[in-house]
Amino acid sequence: MKPVQSIQIKKAMSVNELVNQMSLTGVLGSGRLGKAVNICEAMIKDKECKVFLGLAGPLVPAGMREIIIDTINNKWVDVVVTTGATLTHDLGEALGYRHYQGKADVDDAKLHEKGFDRVYESYMPNEIYEGMEDFIIKNFESLKDKKSIKEFLWELGRLTPAKSILKSCLENKVPIFCPAISDSGIGLMVWGQIAKGKSIETGAFEDLKEIIDVAWTAKKTGVIYFGGGVPKNYIQQAMQFSKKASYGVQITMDRPEPGGSSGAELREGISWGKLNPKAKFVDLICDATIAMPIIYAALKERIK
Repeated sequence: MKPVQSIQIKKAMSVNELVNQMSLTGVLGSGRLGKAVNICEAMIKDKECKVFLGLAGPLVPAGMREIIIDTINNKWVDVVVTTGATLTHDLGEALGYRHYQGKADVDDAKLHEKGFDRVYESYMPNEIYEGMEDFIIKNFESLKDKKSIKEFLWELGRLTPAKSILKSCLENKVPIFCPAISDSGIGLMVWGQIAKGKSIETGAFEDLKEIIDVAWTAKKTGVIYFGGGVPKNYIQQAMQFSKKASYGVQITMDRPEPGGSSGAELREGISWGKLNPKAKFVDLICDATIAMPIIYAALKERIK
């Protein structure tokens, strides 16, 4: 057995140096965070590995947007699967709206009167939906003939007036999937046009072929999950058509006991044929908005 090494903090040490110290403990949260960075580095540097990134939770309202964009622009991931809410917040910021620092202990009725929606301590102006509706109306003709959700999202990225997660995926030719796009502000705006008698060709099942093809043809696969939900499960089911994931990193605050996907330990996927029994993997119980900046900063030092 290796002894637990005490973390040694030096003046002006870099994030990567701190993470290396955390890794040397080998146990609990610090050890697991260090292991998460090591596994992310391994899968990104493995030229045979296709990296699948799952994103759920209020990452954009919490200020994680630029990190996600940089991760895509760095070509560290090959597939992105996310929620409609994440893309709604992303598009809103690309249209010039912002999220604001607030507090959780607030009168929500008064906040509503002032035109703000609350995501715990982050506030979003409700007028974002007006701007998004105008944007969708203006560009509906360019969007309506896209056969798959991925093609719809790439086109949305092309039309986006400023940098965004959507635009980065398009420019780097990274497939972006959002199987629950209707469960979002973007979905509501598209439905609003359908309710007015307009039609759209986008099929809900077309993306399955593409994500399965990526998994099926890859020599190796790796998964990184920030949060769980639909994005995690969508990737996990694709892993059943791969050679089983060789790498896995999961950052979640959810518990496994209720049996839901969001809290399920990665090793549970071995029973489903989604994770290789010999895979390098780790489950990190941590707020994604704490883990993501640390993991990204350490990787930025390691990967040139």
